[in-house]
Amino acid sequence: MGKVTCQISISLDGFVAGPNQSLENPIGEGGMRLHEWLVATAAWRRHQGLAGGESGPDSDVADEVTQGIGAYVMGRHMFGGGSGAWDPAWRGWWGENPPYHVPVFVLTHHPRESLPMHGGTIFNFVTDGPAAALAMARAAAGDLDVSIAGGASTIRQYLAAGSLDELYLHIAPVILGAGERLLEDVGDPVLEPVKVVASAAVTHVKYRITKKQ
Repeated sequence: MGKVTCQISISLDGFVAGPNQSLENPIGEGGMRLHEWLVATAAWRRHQGLAGGESGPDSDVADEVTQGIGAYVMGRHMFGGGSGAWDPAWRGWWGENPPYHVPVFVLTHHPRESLPMHGGTIFNFVTDGPAAALAMARAAAGDLDVSIAGGASTIRQYLAAGSLDELYLHIAPVILGAGERLLEDVGDPVLEPVKVVASAAVTHVKYRITKKQ
């Protein structure tokens, strides 16, 4: 069985999205600044079918975090489409070929039929809670890892439950001042740094997570 992992960009003051998130601005005001390091990389552009971009440590990390993943779990707001009953016309933010290419399990209170997309992505909508979604993702992933894709509330739930084995933070030199905090109400997990990669744009810190004895 693989690990349960999470990787996410975060500001120096602890936010993973800016204030006033909306369908028009899903990462909130200033939130895209957290991801400027990523969209500049050759790896990200290659994954989008584009040429160019910068090689180097950030591009190597962007490649690393996509390897060995057999399934994803995400929250309703990360998949998008508003709250309440589903609008069947909403098929996610990513177009008809989302970047996941494996099964994705979406936490929601509202049932919806599974949604196959191009490239191997299948969105499955889970109404039985985080533990059930993780069990389904583990079964789908087999020996590969399960990645908790976000958003912040979903990551916090798995971190507080002791379900995460690894947390990879991409710390951008950005102060957002408000928005969606990541590390609130998560208990007191033991985070052991196992890898640090730094560039002028961002510092990547990978933590192994263990429970206190």
